[in-house]
Amino acid sequence: MDKRVLLVNGASSDIGCELIRNIANNYDRVLAHYNSDNSALISLREKFGDEKIHLLKADFSDPESVLAMIGDIRSAGLIPSHIVHFPSPRAENIHFKDCSWDKFSAGIDTSFRSAVEILRAFVPDMAKNRYGRVVFMLTAYVTGEPPKFQTPYVTCKYALLGLMKSLASEYSSKGITFNGVSPEMMNTKFLKGTSHLILEKNAEESPLKRLLLPSDVVPYFTYLLSDEARDVTGTNITVTGKDIAEAKNNEQ
Repeated sequence: MDKRVLLVNGASSDIGCELIRNIANNYDRVLAHYNSDNSALISLREKFGDEKIHLLKADFSDPESVLAMIGDIRSAGLIPSHIVHFPSPRAENIHFKDCSWDKFSAGIDTSFRSAVEILRAFVPDMAKNRYGRVVFMLTAYVTGEPPKFQTPYVTCKYALLGLMKSLASEYSSKGITFNGVSPEMMNTKFLKGTSHLILEKNAEESPLKRLLLPSDVVPYFTYLLSDEARDVTGTNITVTGKDIAEAKNNEQ
């Protein structure tokens, strides 16, 4: 492996920025994808330098835009050795009877199809190099009984879980790992529009008495991207307020 290149899909998200802020110096280049708002990523580029942070604009709801981004990466000669996939449409409360197919296809294109196209493009390079790390953002909803009225969101996350497990099996002998991180509700701009009553209820039920923060979850991504996790593949790590509280107690 000549260069360590990290591709972060959905890098403009709160957790994407937090991840880059913490691990950019572990890589020769960081490819940071955004759709519309790149202000936080520009600040990170100013901090780490133009030679470290490379911004990529693409609308993941448009398959042609995804393919164009893949072409830009290849043209720049920056083939990823590490990939993190964050993109997801916002979860919204809606009865299944009111879910048109558009509600499902928006998530499938933005979150699932984009992952498939990007991995189809770069996993063969990883296999050739016999090295690669891929980590998906999933959700705690795929590890237990999901909430009501979230069918499109939960269905898409299960599709990503299936993709992760299938690729982990197929490439287990190629030096590539595929894993997921499934946090409980996290206090980010992703929750914009979510009822305050729902947020307060989730915070009150947590041992932390608050929602998770990106800083609580990033260490799990950092670990799965590292060489220390070379033998970990096909694993979905659930992150809960209980996990974080227990870890902090053990540190004391």
